[in-house]
Amino acid sequence: MALLITSECINCDMCLPECPNIAIFEGSKVYEIDPLRCTECVGFYDAPTCKAVCPIDCIKQDPAHIETQDQLLDKFKDLNIVGRSIFKKVYRGSS
Repeated sequence: MALLITSECINCDMCLPECPNIAIFEGSKVYEIDPLRCTECVGFYDAPTCKAVCPIDCIKQDPAHIETQDQLLDKFKDLNIVGRSIFKKVYRGSS
């Protein structure tokens, strides 16, 4: 599932540069995460980097956007225009 930033956010700017999908942006009061772009860093890292750098732990799972690992990986591929045959060859060792 995508992540969301709660109202506890202190706008410290730590998460913004960490997102490889450019899913984090300045909202009206706190930073927000675009659920259409958030892959929880699947395809880039083993864990969400925004959560790792957040000093107050205000980045949580978004229950409104439940996705499986496979769905997150498909979203990663779509966002990064990775051809399925190229992706399989490079990342999975398939031909």
